Amino acid sequence: MGGPTVLIVEDDPSLRLLCRVNLELEQLNVLEAETLGEAIALVRGEPIDVVLLDLHIGEDHGFDLLPHLRELRPEAAVCMLSGTSESDPGRPEGVHAFIRKPFELEDLIDTVQRLLAQEPARP
Repeated sequence: MGGPTVLIVEDDPSLRLLCRVNLELEQLNVLEAETLGEAIALVRGEPIDVVLLDLHIGEDHGFDLLPHLRELRPEAAVCMLSGTSESDPGRPEGVHAFIRKPFELEDLIDTVQRLLAQEPARP
C-alpha cells in the first residue's frame, strides 16, 4: 500500500491491534513494534512518517527511542502515548504531540492526520 507510514511502538498487543486496524481504515501503512529493539530495527530499515510511542515499554522508556529517530528519521513526527497518572510527563525535543491513555480513537486519528499534514520536522 502506498501513502504515509505510522510506526506503533506499544507493548500492549490489544492496543497495538486496535490502533493498527483503525489507522489502516484511514489508508495508512502501519508497522508495529513491541519493544524498543524492534522499533530501532524498523526505524533503520523503513520509511516512517509518524511514530506513536508508548512512554513505558516494558522496563524501557519510550524517550530512549528519540535519539535514534533524530539520527535516522529526523522527518518523522512523534506522538507519545501514556497511561501514567503524571499531570505532565514533559515533552522533550522531538515530541510533537501527547495523548493520554485511555483515549478516544477519533483523537488518535485526528492527531495522526494533523501530524501528517504538518511540514516535516527538521533536525
